[in-house]
Amino acid sequence: MGGAFIAIADDATAASWNPGGLTQLETPEVSIVGDHFLRAEDNTFGTNPEASGDQSVSETRLNYLSATYPFTVFDRNMVVSMNYQNLYDFTREWRFPLSRSSETLSENQHIDYQQDGTLSAYGLAYAIQLTHELSFGFTLNLWENGIYKNEWVQKVQTSGSGSFHGKPFASGSNSSDEYSFSGFNANFGILWNVTSRLTLGAVYKTPFTADIKRNFSFISYLDFLDTPYIDSKVNTPYREKGNLNMPMAYGVGVAYRFSDQFTMAADIYRTEWGDYVYEDSKGNKTCPINGLPESKSDVDATHQVRIGGEYLFIRENCVIPLRGGIFYDPSPAQGSPDAYFGVSVGSGIAYGQFVFDLAYQFRFGNNVGASILQDFYFSQDVREHTVYASMIVHF
Repeated sequence: MGGAFIAIADDATAASWNPGGLTQLETPEVSIVGDHFLRAEDNTFGTNPEASGDQSVSETRLNYLSATYPFTVFDRNMVVSMNYQNLYDFTREWRFPLSRSSETLSENQHIDYQQDGTLSAYGLAYAIQLTHELSFGFTLNLWENGIYKNEWVQKVQTSGSGSFHGKPFASGSNSSDEYSFSGFNANFGILWNVTSRLTLGAVYKTPFTADIKRNFSFISYLDFLDTPYIDSKVNTPYREKGNLNMPMAYGVGVAYRFSDQFTMAADIYRTEWGDYVYEDSKGNKTCPINGLPESKSDVDATHQVRIGGEYLFIRENCVIPLRGGIFYDPSPAQGSPDAYFGVSVGSGIAYGQFVFDLAYQFRFGNNVGASILQDFYFSQDVREHTVYASMIVHF
């Protein structure tokens, strides 16, 4: 539904989208979600056209895992659930040539850049139906190693050759920058059934400071073929502990049920990316989005807008949904957010105690990514394809 789910939140993923919606779950259930994505990037290096070209990467991962148990106390419906969610993915691979020249230096390099890792959280959620119309819930999220390690790593390998003041040389380097991540935050949500057809929802995700452990190493060599006595080698290992300030996020949603079969929904969701700051062990503060000192960084909040609809084909022994949506999903960047848009479609079947769903999402952005490599007048056109599959079993 294009991600328009804050005012619907009628499955276990409500622990993330809007915990207040968990009270809609009437029977115990377990659920699992997997996804596969393919991202294609058409990169443009303004200063180095030879580095421009297409890059792509794909990955298959577990997206969500949950167990949910509803119960009643003092005539009030309540729900508890345990959840595991993969929230951020850092996968990226680039391979390209890079040349530089001046009056004294000429060099041709080949760059191999790889980035990998994820951030996931364990969640313990609780929701209560305060009145027949109003529900409240919260999720406590522990960001620690689990099914996947909470870490990411950037590796860059270069090899090249050239000449300096007419002296030929060979060069190369290997760098590895590893980060581990741990922290704690909470999600709060409400779901209000204004009428039998109109529902409003709201969610708030608290900011938090994550503990970061960084392990950096850099090895390089410069071998002059005719004058080896001026060769040079560098070996720079570095470890530190720092803090990463994660931003608050909040959103509101509305859903309207035109009939038992047809529902429309819309969300708006804001993330305060200006508060996203890394502080190293020496107290230096930088913005991870653009690499600039906090005092020089200019990163605005982003606003996601999501609109979607669902039509149910209700049969005697099963229900088949047809869903679709559109969304505006900007990414934070220096100056102003990068504009990304997308569409999604999905269907599935609910039969007996089993619910199976399949969805496809296409997300794209043109002339984005300038904050990644500002010194190269960089930009890219991005096309992302993601397929989600989920299974819910009711007991």
